[in-house]
Amino acid sequence: MSEFFNALRDEDISFIHEQPMFFTATACADGRINLSPKGGDGMHRVVNPNLFCYLDMTGSGNETSAHITNDGRITIMFNSYTRNPLILRLYGHGRVAQPGSPEYEEHIGLFPDKVGRRQIVFVDIDQTQTTCGFAVPHMELKSHRDTLDRWADQKGREEVLEYQQDRNRLSIDGMDTGLTKRTL
Repeated sequence: MSEFFNALRDEDISFIHEQPMFFTATACADGRINLSPKGGDGMHRVVNPNLFCYLDMTGSGNETSAHITNDGRITIMFNSYTRNPLILRLYGHGRVAQPGSPEYEEHIGLFPDKVGRRQIVFVDIDQTQTTCGFAVPHMELKSHRDTLDRWADQKGREEVLEYQQDRNRLSIDGMDTGLTKRTL
């Protein structure tokens, strides 16, 4: 029921592009384990069979970035909630590209222009795993939430950057998230 691969196959890439949300899991030797839902229309991309990335938005914390900066390991999980059950996990090592860095500038055009954007998270895929997903419920997407976009648009880019500096530079456990001080 479970199969492992060294890279994404064409059917995996199609599956990923159909999914409206996914989960990230990261951890360090000490501190909390992080598991975060990610979603939004057009917010994740497969760059090649061994490279996945997503546009990371401003949030109440920045745990994924802290764990990647301090440990590097990351797992991404996609679930099918439709008639055809499937779970797809991407195991790998992450890196975070900040605005202004060459990798960020090279890839930011893959994503919608959002006031609340914070960084791009890349996953260098070591291995993938497919499993059945027989216990995952059927669900339908009603709509993508626009609450975060409305919040960021109301604040404007300058206030969002201030928020990031105040609330996203350290993790819950006090680890550096790698978020650099930047200006417009």
